Amino acid sequence: MTNTRGNHGAPGLGQYTKASKMQIDWAVESTMALRALYAAFLGAFVGWERQLHGHAAGIRTYGAVSLGACVFTLVSNHVIAAPDPTRIAAQVVSGIGFLGAGIIIRDAGQTTGLTTAATVWATAAVGMAVAYNMFVLATLTSLLLFLVLILDHVPAWKKFKKRSNPIDD
Repeated sequence: MTNTRGNHGAPGLGQYTKASKMQIDWAVESTMALRALYAAFLGAFVGWERQLHGHAAGIRTYGAVSLGACVFTLVSNHVIAAPDPTRIAAQVVSGIGFLGAGIIIRDAGQTTGLTTAATVWATAAVGMAVAYNMFVLATLTSLLLFLVLILDHVPAWKKFKKRSNPIDD
């Protein structure tokens, strides 16, 4: 395959000429697409528990967060000419934190949404782990998130929760 992406191997401003054509590396694109699908699946798996228990953020929200984090990370990793490919990944972390801040509600001394905000943020990490080929870490993290969420519906945990009077949802 001919390098049509300029001197640095990645598209940059003004590096293309009218004679050059972008060529798609189908193997790379297919691998990225599979990673994105896997990230969306893992995120949706975590969101499934939330949806089962009537929370506003459910399968679609968690799946989209994990998918978006994965794709942003894949893109930042793929752009070789970028000065620092980790910048986009770092912005995913702070951007999801901002989204989480919007989820948290404080009303009449009660705080709700902390668990949802935290697990949405952690689900973004699942997507990023998939993007970086850390499939075992991503799978384990999504399983742990699911277990953390399901814990709230275990009778023994409910008794403990009543005694300790936590503020999270």
